[in-house]
Amino acid sequence: MRLPLPSVLSPARPWLLSALLVPMLMLPGPGAAAEPPLAAALCAPDQPPGQWLAPTAAAPRPLPAAELLGWMAEAQVVLLGERHDSAEDHRWQLQVLAQLHARRPALALGLEMFPRRLQPVLDAWVAGRLSEAEFLRQSEWEQVWGFDARLYLPLFHFARMNRLPMLALNVERGVVAAVGRRGFEALSEAEREGVGRPAEPPEAYRQMLRQVFHAHPGPAGEGGAAQPSPTAPDAPPPDAFARFIGAQAFWDRAMAEAIAARLAREPGLLVVGILGGGHVRDGHGVAHQLRDLGVPRIGALLTWERGESCQALGETLADGLYLIDPPRDDAPPRLGIAMAPAPDGVRLSAVTPGSLAAAAGLREGDLLTEAAGRPLRSPDALRALVQRQPPGTWLPLKVQREGAGQAPVVQEVVVRFPAGG
Repeated sequence: MRLPLPSVLSPARPWLLSALLVPMLMLPGPGAAAEPPLAAALCAPDQPPGQWLAPTAAAPRPLPAAELLGWMAEAQVVLLGERHDSAEDHRWQLQVLAQLHARRPALALGLEMFPRRLQPVLDAWVAGRLSEAEFLRQSEWEQVWGFDARLYLPLFHFARMNRLPMLALNVERGVVAAVGRRGFEALSEAEREGVGRPAEPPEAYRQMLRQVFHAHPGPAGEGGAAQPSPTAPDAPPPDAFARFIGAQAFWDRAMAEAIAARLAREPGLLVVGILGGGHVRDGHGVAHQLRDLGVPRIGALLTWERGESCQALGETLADGLYLIDPPRDDAPPRLGIAMAPAPDGVRLSAVTPGSLAAAAGLREGDLLTEAAGRPLRSPDALRALVQRQPPGTWLPLKVQREGAGQAPVVQEVVVRFPAGG
């Protein structure tokens, strides 16, 4: 960690990124060491959830919650990494937010979900001028984010009940995409929404992003990222990786600048950032850009599923890991997508690696026009259909996919739901 505090806290450095690119995130770090016996024990399924863990690979050990959160409350910024579709992650975020607020009432909530132009809507929500339905509509939730709003609403209600400022940290997706396609220099300040030149990413971050890039070959997608493309024969252009790096660094910089600007106006504030885990792991992403902007005291916290491989554990991963249960077998099925309404169906804005959607071959940008032989009218309709899907069954989807300079191709994709739930 970057606080001048006991050495059990270590420099957290964000690991990769998420989605326009979100979720190419679950890869282990390059050259990760073999699991030490104690690490394996602490990650074993028989360990109870609810423990804080110091993620040091040599001797990972439990951290007292009061001690850890006391240290976090002395920071300028605390970044809480998440898997966007994990209900357990969002419950954990709410718990940590409440405990930090109890220790540090002058607190603001920074949110990756919202582009800056929606800041007036967030202000109106916190001031109590909008109903929940009005807030989701005016914030364009389904268009700008697309994950299940029910996962995030407890956080938003906590901010409203305690009159905590909610900060829109992001820029429009199209801006990051333009940086990926054209490069930072080609965009005017207005086209960049005022975001400055990012600090040069650390070499370790480049190595991690290279691993992600080569794990997902295919033409550049939004943000310049190589997207999973099992059917596309064309290789990425020669400068695709450089553009991928540039888009990632720009995205980190945009959110870091929004946080730093608020701290410049209110130096005594604690900003708690709600971000994808890829922006938080190992301190290379948002934290790296914050340090370049003169914000040195940054904490980083993540969840860790019991039984998850301990291969990626190491003292740079985060300042603390909170052990949680994996998704229950009886939990409602999840495709692992973010989606937005479209005139002719539902558009996928992100596909989580390793998810049912990814296994079926769905990709970011796909337009879903039919599900189970019926026209698909809204994200809510697809969400309800998925949650009613019995274990061990198949869900056929009609997909319209656009290729570079080619007419859209319509094909059927089958999502297979495991027999175990």
